[in-house]
Amino acid sequence: MNAVPDLRIGQGFDVHRHSDDPTRVLVIGGVRFPGEPGLAGHSDADPAAHAVTDAILGAAGLGDIGEHFPDTDPRWRGADSIELLRLAVAAVHEAGWRVVNVDCSVICERPKLAPARAEMQRILGEAVGAPVTVKGRRAEELGAIGRREGIAALAVALLARPTTDPGAP
Repeated sequence: MNAVPDLRIGQGFDVHRHSDDPTRVLVIGGVRFPGEPGLAGHSDADPAAHAVTDAILGAAGLGDIGEHFPDTDPRWRGADSIELLRLAVAAVHEAGWRVVNVDCSVICERPKLAPARAEMQRILGEAVGAPVTVKGRRAEELGAIGRREGIAALAVALLARPTTDPGAP
């Protein structure tokens, strides 16, 4: 019998508006961007980490970030989103899945992500235990993201679980 992988794809989306708190630090993909306006949220409001978390949870059929880490629960207030991602990955592993790879697009007018891309990919990849690509995209000054009112992120994750196909040669 040959092992035939069971594959699933999940998608994640997250968006946060900029915070009015001048002391709030901007965090994207686990990287801090000092001097940039932070994002409003119950945790550290990292849109890339949240989108990746939703993508892997969705692919495994385990719900979403709000079910696992609700903003109504005070223990998640100010939480490090990379730690939340690690907890989600542990739940995915417990369900018998492993992450194959993740692709994430971050949409913002600023900051420029290219100088921090390798670090974001490293941090997210270590948390996920698989390759993560991060791409920066602009909204070309269209809509709320284009007006610099917030930042959004999209992610797609591929998960695999080994299965046995009795009919395989």
